[in-house]
Amino acid sequence: MSIPNVKRYKITAADGDTASVMAVIPKNGDLEAYLRDVSARFDWKSWKDAKANVSKVRVGQQKQKKAK
Repeated sequence: MSIPNVKRYKITAADGDTASVMAVIPKNGDLEAYLRDVSARFDWKSWKDAKANVSKVRVGQQKQKKAK
């Protein structure tokens, strides 16, 4: 079940990294001010650490043993 009216926005750090944020903005809300505030509050250091820790190494397919 999804939340209605949720949109994905991209925010950019000072060094050029980008992240995506999902939010519901009111009709009369200032989108640019909201995205500037989110970008300033976003924890870029932990985001970069988490991004660096995700490394998928595929070794190859393993044959499964049949249990008798």
